[in-house]
Amino acid sequence: MATQITRNAKYSAAEWQARQELAACYRIFALRGWDEMIYNHITVKVPDEDGTYLINPFGMHYNEITASSLIKIDSHGNKLDLDNPWHVNAAGLVQHTLFHNNVPGAHAIIHAHTTATMAVCSLEAGLLPTNFYAASFVGKLGWHDFEGVTVREEEGQRLLENLGDHQVLMLRNHGAVVVGKTLPEAFHIFFILQRACEVQVSTMAMGKPAMIPREVTDAHNRDTAKMRVGGGRGQLEFDAMIRQVDKIDRSWRD
Repeated sequence: MATQITRNAKYSAAEWQARQELAACYRIFALRGWDEMIYNHITVKVPDEDGTYLINPFGMHYNEITASSLIKIDSHGNKLDLDNPWHVNAAGLVQHTLFHNNVPGAHAIIHAHTTATMAVCSLEAGLLPTNFYAASFVGKLGWHDFEGVTVREEEGQRLLENLGDHQVLMLRNHGAVVVGKTLPEAFHIFFILQRACEVQVSTMAMGKPAMIPREVTDAHNRDTAKMRVGGGRGQLEFDAMIRQVDKIDRSWRD
């Protein structure tokens, strides 16, 4: 991702890069219509520090978020940017710090309440192998039963167990959580998941969907993996979306 030549002197180069990348992601979500007013969260680990993460200011819309307005928290959810007047939503602290602290390679975490992902999370059968995008998730989803708003730490162990070694946890009756080794990777996984759910919702509204056989989904995933190029999963897609955001408003870089 191309960043500004100059940066805010308050932050290290690595943290400023992470801040700009995360701010861009929030703007991309707003552009795609995946935002939920001031709610939900996308978080990343600060690359050159142990146990510190960046999260959105509670009360700020996704299309207002900038690199410098993001809040840095520690592994317990304590706010470290004491000069930042914004607060952090408790629902984001418990779930995101849990996965960042306990899941190997959890650099970026996305939790969103899009209509399509919530609809599929609320469907007893869940995500079905009925379309091109859904084929990517066969055998790759964890499921967690709804226990109410995620603010109680005692739910944490069950969340971890249900995520297992997957990168996606479908929260029944709630929404999806995506864990990525990089933010572009997490973004790309979420994009594919969102499209899978959108197409399933549309298909089921028309009638009985046609299922894709397991041997076909296995071949699909094998061949898709061979096609990835360009600096890691999701990087080309993420950079393309940043260019779209920049055409509208470049204030996220500040």
